[in-house]
Amino acid sequence: MSRGHKQRQWVKPSSAPNSEINVTPLVDVVLVLLIIFMVVTPLLEKDILVRVPETEVEENQPPPEPDAQQIVVQVDKDGVYSINTEPIPTADYVTRLKRMLNSKKPDEKVVFFMADDAANYGKLVVALDGARAAGAKILGMATELPQNAVIQGTQTTPEDAAPAPAPTP
Repeated sequence: MSRGHKQRQWVKPSSAPNSEINVTPLVDVVLVLLIIFMVVTPLLEKDILVRVPETEVEENQPPPEPDAQQIVVQVDKDGVYSINTEPIPTADYVTRLKRMLNSKKPDEKVVFFMADDAANYGKLVVALDGARAAGAKILGMATELPQNAVIQGTQTTPEDAAPAPAPTP
């Protein structure tokens, strides 16, 4: 043999290749995900509590007469506040509402809110907070104007208006 020529050596594996799946990394990843979800889940449960009024169906019951002095706050799509269809500047909203509520008895301090579908949700929350600050005891959400409400100079009649919504404290 010559010195410049190297002979190849083959290494024989000591055991056969392992064909089993190693599940240890899978278990590690699943446990880490479980811990992440356990930490994040309590943080997702921050909600606004809403007490929905219970409904009872009574047949042949005449609708109650709406109060002519109801306060209805409307928030339009541009974020403009209106109290009983009269546009109010945002700066005067709380003071005007406070004046209106001070003339009422404590158990009659009810304010209904109507928001346009395209209105900013934040503006509605500011209106609700402002009503509480003005002294409203009960806040109600309305989807339609109550009977006898004045809409831009025309008065609605009982035939074309829905009954007044129930207040929710």
